[in-house]
Amino acid sequence: MRWPSSRHFCLAVLAWTHAAGRVAAQELSDSQVSQIRSRLAEVALKSWELGTRAQVLLELDAPAFSVFSPNPLPPPHEIPSNLTGLISSVMSIARNVVGGRAASNKNATGPQPLMQDGSAADPASIGIAVLLANWTGQGGQDYAGAAKDQLDFLMQRVPRTDDGAISHRVSEVQLWNDYMYMVPPFLAYYGVLTRDKSLVTEAYNQCKLYRNYLRDTHANNLWQHILLGSFNDTGHWSTGNAWAASGLLRVLATIQHSEYDNQFKHEKSDLASWTTEIHEAMYSRMDNSNVFPNYASRAVNDPGNFYDAASTALLASTVYRLSLLWGTHRHLPFAERSRKTLFTNSSNHLTSEGWLQPVVNPHSFGEQGQHSPEGQAFVLALHASYSDWVKDGAKGANAAVRLSVVGMPWLWACLLVGIVFAF
Repeated sequence: MRWPSSRHFCLAVLAWTHAAGRVAAQELSDSQVSQIRSRLAEVALKSWELGTRAQVLLELDAPAFSVFSPNPLPPPHEIPSNLTGLISSVMSIARNVVGGRAASNKNATGPQPLMQDGSAADPASIGIAVLLANWTGQGGQDYAGAAKDQLDFLMQRVPRTDDGAISHRVSEVQLWNDYMYMVPPFLAYYGVLTRDKSLVTEAYNQCKLYRNYLRDTHANNLWQHILLGSFNDTGHWSTGNAWAASGLLRVLATIQHSEYDNQFKHEKSDLASWTTEIHEAMYSRMDNSNVFPNYASRAVNDPGNFYDAASTALLASTVYRLSLLWGTHRHLPFAERSRKTLFTNSSNHLTSEGWLQPVVNPHSFGEQGQHSPEGQAFVLALHASYSDWVKDGAKGANAAVRLSVVGMPWLWACLLVGIVFAF
């Protein structure tokens, strides 16, 4: 029997590895994306679920109107005819929420949230869709008035800490890391559309204040979940850390694509650095499952802890976004590992009906859930961010390839066998 030369053997192994990598790296199919978005539409009911759905649909269907688009902000006043149908779901969310505002708020007038759900912050997540509906001249509702009332509610009615951090709750001063996705991006977008620089500054300040309170320097800068008020959760909730990273990037993207880009250089650098800080803290905790536990600093087999694909998807999406916005590629290898784990056909993380699993119960953060509206949105955010990264040339991909090869001991064994047989 004639053995192949070491060169031919190595080339064959590398070719097989490349082919295997291509299979593992495949994107979601159109039918999978359709299923996931259908499940999301079915279960997104709460304010933050609707706000998150609206934002990811912009990224997915009408990226020119997303803050992550490289196009300058504000966006066009007129929606192109080829996007009218694609953006209709976002406009429908804005229309239904503003149309139901009187009933939700018991016919209140003046400062008020877009809808009631007990949180001061969560309704603001819908604010960008409402502002966009007003900006593009959608009829039938007072979008400008609703957005202004939401802003005034945050600025005038919601309690704050002594140094100015707006509470996540209405009834008491309490800080949740979820807030980062809900409020600062709304403030920044409102400021850019109305050319109110003070609101853009306030968006940055809120990010800074929340980081000052919630960042845990004793846990490698993971963010704690809830502080102050009548109850605390000092654990390092993975979804909350992902919410925070995503919110920081939304503010960064909004500023970077606006007329204030050159006026906020220091602030932009901070926002990018703080996002990287969360990536470093989180990915240093990820095990070889490539999926985060619900609480990042606890072992997954601890009582009450479990793997959570939702936080894993959202955090990975922020790695691709940071690469696109800021040219930071350091954590792309980890995001690629998570993405491949969640998206491959052999994975157990997407059911045949399009549900992401396993997930935390979005209404009870310490429990595993069956279905998660925000988790569905996070999968679509990961798909959209990865697709945008690939279209931009997949900059920084070499780092991911290096980690993948180094992490495959069987490859090195095969190469060694090939060299031995060659001699």
